[in-house]
Amino acid sequence: MPTEPSVDNDALLRENGLQVTAQRLAVLKAVSSRPHSTADDIDKAVRAELGTVSRQAVYDVLGILTEKNLLRRIQPARSPARYEDRVGDNHHHLICRRCSRMVDVDCAVGYTPCLTAADDSAYEIDEAEVIFWGRCPKCVAERSTRPRARALTNKTQSLREEKRPRA
Repeated sequence: MPTEPSVDNDALLRENGLQVTAQRLAVLKAVSSRPHSTADDIDKAVRAELGTVSRQAVYDVLGILTEKNLLRRIQPARSPARYEDRVGDNHHHLICRRCSRMVDVDCAVGYTPCLTAADDSAYEIDEAEVIFWGRCPKCVAERSTRPRARALTNKTQSLREEKRPRA
């Protein structure tokens, strides 16, 4: 059974000229509780909350909420789009190359320094997307222990080969 809708989300939808629907409230709740989720992840969360709802309805809601700037769509290279409800502050993202974990990163200096391009070609710039790529602390720690495990495996393999009868 659906939970009681959030009064804040009700007002947010109305302020943006949108009808308050169970699907819209469920999508807002799913994105809020799982920042940087893919549309498929959000779809699963909405279905778990509401029961039967079409995948297309969830995608449509994501589209309209993004269009109204209530959600932000992030499209990292070679990755499915992700959604978050942190909008309007021009923050950036850091993504782990190994596990795909994504975290928010505030601008390094000031509120919107990256909106000042070296050459703006007379464009009026209102947004910049910066994505930092690397490895998260967990993946770094796992990788630092992996070479030792490989070395032990290689040593074990060498010992087995030494014990095999030669032909």
